[in-house]
Amino acid sequence: MKLAILDGRAVNPGDLSWDSFNKFADVSVYQETPADLVTSRIGDSEAILLNKIIINSEVLKSCKNLKYIGVLATGYNVIDIDAVKKAGICVTNIPAYSTMAVAQHVFALIMHFSNHVALHNDSVQNGNWIKSPIFCYWDKPLIELSGKTLGILGYGNIGKQVEKIGISLGMNVIVCPHRPNGNKNCVTQEKLFAESDFLSLHVPMNSETAGIINEKTISSMKDGAYIINTARGGLVDEQAIKAALESKKLAGYAADVISEEPMISANPLLHVENCVLTPHIAWAPLETRKRCMDIGLSNFKSWLSGKPVNTIY
Repeated sequence: MKLAILDGRAVNPGDLSWDSFNKFADVSVYQETPADLVTSRIGDSEAILLNKIIINSEVLKSCKNLKYIGVLATGYNVIDIDAVKKAGICVTNIPAYSTMAVAQHVFALIMHFSNHVALHNDSVQNGNWIKSPIFCYWDKPLIELSGKTLGILGYGNIGKQVEKIGISLGMNVIVCPHRPNGNKNCVTQEKLFAESDFLSLHVPMNSETAGIINEKTISSMKDGAYIINTARGGLVDEQAIKAALESKKLAGYAADVISEEPMISANPLLHVENCVLTPHIAWAPLETRKRCMDIGLSNFKSWLSGKPVNTIY
């Protein structure tokens, strides 16, 4: 059994080990794989693991031995599902491994705006506290989160954890699920946009949600609201976000995801005031990545035993 790991660096840049996979297959690990090397690196492998490598019908035509694709992530939009179905290839993903880490990152971004820790640390390190005539000062207004309305668009595992943290901070939490459910705090999308002081996005990226944050929906929000996006960059119209930040309609936008990753120099959000961007790291604590790899191994072993789990179709 040959197993090719095509972009191992994404999950394991060297602080974890692939050794546990060696017990079950002849493993080849590639840190990154450019598009023009995908088929040659898969070669005659029967199984592959990947994170963001695109697998389409052209790849499958050239890799006739392939029987298993393990996606080391929750999202699997890099896989041509119709093509793998036709080829009879089993595809698995890693559900719910990053819930706690992503929810934690949501509040790291929220607290960037509420407490301005980096700004004030820079100020202190630059000597401004030494020069202060009184015992304290602040360069930007601070925000008490208690009593503020946190809107959650999408109510899966991460959305529910964000709700718990928001409630623990005394926030008024309202949610609008991707699909209706019986949650007592459930509101319409229109009410969510209109009432949220902080709006956190947790819906999947699909034809219904692409560009759901746009000029029209932003215009329906409170003046001075904040949007937090740890879901997918394509949920927002980035030009509309830029315009809303520049006009002060939005007080801030924070995202761990953008429309094209890695970022390109032409991205409209680059160097925009009150726009905070992190490089898709919400899922990336050591503990979270280890969990991802452990579940990935379990998925692979289950497939080998003829009883696959976490299949995506």
